[in-house]
Amino acid sequence: MKIKVIIAMACMMAILATASCQNTYIPYELGGDNYYTMDGSPDVSASISGTDEFERGDTVTFYVDLTNNGVIKGFKAAQTPQNSKEFALADAELQEEYKKTTALGIAASLISDSQQIEVMSGDQVIESLELGDKTKQPLEFTLKIGEHAPAGKYPLNLNISYDYQDNVRVSASRLIFSGSSPTLVDYKVSYIYHKANQTLPVTITIKKQADFEILNASGVLSAGAKMAPISATYKNIGEDPISDAVARLSIFKPFSSTDDQAFIGTLQPGENKTVVFRLDVDSDATPKDYGINSEIKYTDIKGETVISKSIEIPVEIKATTSSLVLPAAIIIIVIIAASGYLYRKKQKKA
Repeated sequence: MKIKVIIAMACMMAILATASCQNTYIPYELGGDNYYTMDGSPDVSASISGTDEFERGDTVTFYVDLTNNGVIKGFKAAQTPQNSKEFALADAELQEEYKKTTALGIAASLISDSQQIEVMSGDQVIESLELGDKTKQPLEFTLKIGEHAPAGKYPLNLNISYDYQDNVRVSASRLIFSGSSPTLVDYKVSYIYHKANQTLPVTITIKKQADFEILNASGVLSAGAKMAPISATYKNIGEDPISDAVARLSIFKPFSSTDDQAFIGTLQPGENKTVVFRLDVDSDATPKDYGINSEIKYTDIKGETVISKSIEIPVEIKATTSSLVLPAAIIIIVIIAASGYLYRKKQKKA
């Protein structure tokens, strides 16, 4: 008895080892007969739903549809039925075999190899996708696009994994005829599944547009200063030229200004221009480093008015240096007055 158990366990281990090598898994208990072997599998493809064109610096939702284009290539008999029960079992198995092209438990993850594109969402899961079907709702992925990502096409990989039916085995204790249709008594189906992986390429496009950075800025002001100048050099690092451009500041306390806009005009890609703003500083302003946001309002190549994203200008406020001129003058006056008094006093005594 022990020998039979050992042999049975050895056979089971061999079956499991073979299944593992083939990336195939089977139920713990597998019984029944195999009358057909079907040739085919799912074949999932990806297509973009909605737009694939985005602007740099944005966080966007990217939609992808999946379609199952699997195909049954044919089948062959693995076992010949010998009686009416087996013919009924063979017919029943054949119907199950046609489910081979259904993708089950699809898990999809979007991967970006570019530092300019960050995928912020995790895996998307679909319960099943039958032959010829498309996802009822597109997969949704959140993408964060680099603040200064160059325009162009960026390839992404959609990695998917799923299971599909690899083979079917059927069994029944007997066949009975009741009425017009025969019935298989104790009918059971055992499924063998296979795991599959696919990598589906998709591409997004970053639009051409103007883009800006500050090359240098100078702004060291004193508390209480009036109409103090700060300068900033703006460079168009984008792909499109701009016209009628005006740089403007977002002023906050302790700053104020009646000259917080500066005309830039036309700025070609790669070109830069320096502008000057003038600020007043409150007399009680705290000495420290500040950042004043600026933006550029311009006309793009389509003739539309556009406002750029904010660009920060660093500004330093220094403490007001106390003047020594007035105290020194007062001391001199006191000394002169004292000397005159002493001189007059000596003259009286004389």
